Amino acid sequence: MFLRVARHTNNLEKIEDFYVNILGFERLGGFQNHNNYDGVFIGKTGLDWHFEFTQSETKADHKFDEDDIIVLYPDTIRKYNMLLESLLENDIPGITAINPYWNENGQMFQDPDGYRIVISPLKATKLN
Repeated sequence: MFLRVARHTNNLEKIEDFYVNILGFERLGGFQNHNNYDGVFIGKTGLDWHFEFTQSETKADHKFDEDDIIVLYPDTIRKYNMLLESLLENDIPGITAINPYWNENGQMFQDPDGYRIVISPLKATKLN
């Protein structure tokens, strides 16, 4: 099975910059003016999932709550620390998660659209 997480945005350039240049994902492709939509595919080469972000004349109206998050698990502590450094160097402030688990097992940030992202060390993936 292949997974694509698609989301509309009002600032495609800022979103691409955030996910590619700050979080370290790759631009896998994109399109211009396809039925009045521009878009970009962002992920990692060789994986069976990616994000698709689109922009059109119709403005995005994001409605989500504080527990709607994307969780990223860097596979080494070095990569985890590098990712946190990249976020902080780009003036992306950490925020407090409403769910205390994420404050104990990672750090939460917001992307340019206001969606919450948790960076969590791989050790936190143990399901109990």
